[in-house]
Amino acid sequence: MKNLLTLLTVIGFIAINSCNDASKLNYPQTEKVEVIDNYFGVDVVDPYRWLEDDNSAETAEWVKQQNDVTFGYLNSISFREKINERLTDIWDYPKYGVPWRAGKNYFFFKNDGMQNQSVLYIQEGLEAEPRVFLDPNTFSLDGTVSLTSIRASNDDRYLAYGISKAGSDWNEIKVMDIETGEHLNDHLEWIKFSGISWKGNGFYYSRYDAPEPDVVLSGKNEFHKVYYHTLGSLQSQDELIYQSFQFPLRNYRASATEDERFLLLYESETTSGNALYVKDLAIRNSPFVQLVEGFDKDYSVLDNIVDQLLVLTNFNAPRKQLVLMNPANPTPEAWQVIIPEKNEVLQSARLLGGHIAVQYMKDATSRAYLHNLQGEFVQEVNLPGIGTLAGFSGKKEDNIAFYAFTSFVYPSAVFKYDISKNGSEIYRTSDIDFDPNAYETKQIFYTSKDGTQVPMFITHKKGIKMNGKNPTLLYGYGGFNASMTPSFSVSRLILLENGGVYALANLRGGGEYGEAWHKAGTKLLKQNVFDDFIAAAEYLIEQKYTSPSKLAIQGGSNGGLLVGAVVNQRPDLFKVALPAVGVMDMLRFHKFTIGWAWVGDYGSSEKEEEFHYLMGYSPYHNLKDGVEYPATLITTADHDDRVVPAHSFKYAARLQEAHKGKNPVLIRIETSAGHGAGKPTAKIIEEQTDLWTFVFKNLGVKPIY
Repeated sequence: MKNLLTLLTVIGFIAINSCNDASKLNYPQTEKVEVIDNYFGVDVVDPYRWLEDDNSAETAEWVKQQNDVTFGYLNSISFREKINERLTDIWDYPKYGVPWRAGKNYFFFKNDGMQNQSVLYIQEGLEAEPRVFLDPNTFSLDGTVSLTSIRASNDDRYLAYGISKAGSDWNEIKVMDIETGEHLNDHLEWIKFSGISWKGNGFYYSRYDAPEPDVVLSGKNEFHKVYYHTLGSLQSQDELIYQSFQFPLRNYRASATEDERFLLLYESETTSGNALYVKDLAIRNSPFVQLVEGFDKDYSVLDNIVDQLLVLTNFNAPRKQLVLMNPANPTPEAWQVIIPEKNEVLQSARLLGGHIAVQYMKDATSRAYLHNLQGEFVQEVNLPGIGTLAGFSGKKEDNIAFYAFTSFVYPSAVFKYDISKNGSEIYRTSDIDFDPNAYETKQIFYTSKDGTQVPMFITHKKGIKMNGKNPTLLYGYGGFNASMTPSFSVSRLILLENGGVYALANLRGGGEYGEAWHKAGTKLLKQNVFDDFIAAAEYLIEQKYTSPSKLAIQGGSNGGLLVGAVVNQRPDLFKVALPAVGVMDMLRFHKFTIGWAWVGDYGSSEKEEEFHYLMGYSPYHNLKDGVEYPATLITTADHDDRVVPAHSFKYAARLQEAHKGKNPVLIRIETSAGHGAGKPTAKIIEEQTDLWTFVFKNLGVKPIY
């Protein structure tokens, strides 16, 4: 590879010295190597396989050259600095999280506005003056170390918290004394996809064995294990609670009930569906007993009511129901249905103030109700409007709870809810340089290719002209049972205040209408997701919101796959494409980190029928030479160990090779960042500046600033 590195260096020098001319980009000529895989008699070439090596000098040099070209282009755009100034101005306002109680203390997160990470505050009672309890901004100089999880012990004496470095999924856990604010010596490492569940003088957590140094961010995650850590002991002394030698590609998570009577073990193969086991901790050396088998359905235990478990499940209820299950006789025939399935999707339930608080989703917007412990309806929680509820937070014995509410033109606000009075009042909100009355949101239903009615939210300034000339951003995801609901975005204001339209399509593959909606966008039905997105774009064009020359599309992770696939299928329909941290190689995604867990949604190239289907839409494999593709800005990060950056690297190299035309096709590779979670404010603003600069330049928008 030495000759390859020399060639890249020479090409990089040429690219750097010509990339400031935005109309004549010289992309690095990425070296091609001879790699051919045979799948069921079909030869598949993979000439950019060498970019999968995230530790090689050649890959590092390629990343540098690509970033040089990309930032040379972006920095040459005259209004980039103005967009950055406006984003910085509107970002600078206080942001609050929902409070939660631990004993006499309440905790909440707050960001003063421009802090890289939100700070954890503590206050003794709701009327006391808050003070800083834990400031993640002190963890690193550049703000790239973030908090990931927090859990107070059941006696409210200790607080365990997880941290992530540079956005990686790898976590460490540390412990603090709540009363003194001092750290204990406990320090746990190599934790991934884990909760923190306290019992007695310690807690349960999940981890993998320490990986080899050269595959920390790309190696396949295998043999997940559950441990119990006793405070004051070394991690090497932790008690192994559960492991499976037979099934290396399964995940395990343990959770104790609040009274510490039962230990629940969740076992999963993919991102949806789980088996459930229980151990009676009141009986010494009791075994785990399997309550439900298979991985086709979801089971989540709220808590126990004496000897029985309150379980949220979609078994025999695609939109979910709440049942009472007796561990001594867990067969479905013996379940007692507490809250039956209804037309809306039952998203979550929580024991709160002697009631069961349930959150439903109707056409991708939130509803909330209280039921008594027998499941009888008590009252509806009157939300501030049509939008998304985030919560509830509260103890099962408390009369006071908290929740957050947001929508497209409603910045997130924290509400205090009095259960006995069924009344909500604003507890914390923030002033922001934004007039929500100047904008409107509507929800429409459009027809997809096969006749399915699909909902879409559309937000814009009041009074815009339907002349097909409005710059428009269409966003989608469509996978893994994830529901896309109304939310407020500071960054999105850049588009809206410049006369743009934002559209969010609720594609199949998501969870907006329950299990059936999700399954209709998986495996051999994945094309439904792409058809839904294409139909959304066609609707916006037909209704004169926009036109192909004014339409940008965006999606991240599974949504990055979505953008890559529809650009290949309909390059004529979009002017700008923004695939972020996307799954672009559908034949090899399962070979890296946690990618094997996505087989439940995508299928696998190791099965013949699924291979042919995946090969038919894989973004990397379906780019065609000589096509003029939309202006494309691919984004990824060097520490993304969820969707490894090799997906975006290989896709960018192939796109630059195949593309013919004047539209720029670039890749922006962030450093010291991961899949997105925990990214510091400074990096977010810089990335959003570049995205909107790229979009406006290629949609022909002159910003008002």
